[in-house]
Amino acid sequence: QVLLAESGGGLVQPGGSLRLSCKASGSLLNFGDVSWYRQGPGEQRELVATMSSNSGTNYLDSVKGRFTISRDNSKNSVYLQMNSLKPEDTAVYYCNAVSYNGGGYVTGSYLELWGQGTLVTVSS
Repeated sequence: QVLLAESGGGLVQPGGSLRLSCKASGSLLNFGDVSWYRQGPGEQRELVATMSSNSGTNYLDSVKGRFTISRDNSKNSVYLQMNSLKPEDTAVYYCNAVSYNGGGYVTGSYLELWGQGTLVTVSS
């Protein structure tokens, strides 16, 4: 069973940068889409960025030009480079992966995995 674990969060000043990492315990080759979500204080969880298996990407409008999602299947990892951080970026960030073959176990079976989250705090 593949598990996801985020790291790289912390305290950063406005305008600063952070790089989040999501390490999978197994292969990501069977996961078509990988994404980053976030949930700010008193807010609902929202999709920040997603990357498909063919490297196509989509971003939340408010992070376009500032955040970049990438994946390295050989390292079973997903990354989120965050630049020009703003206080409103403060949130717990979660890694997400979606498979349509049960992570390689069941053809045609939907499987969605979540990491435990890593806290990003943007403040002076």
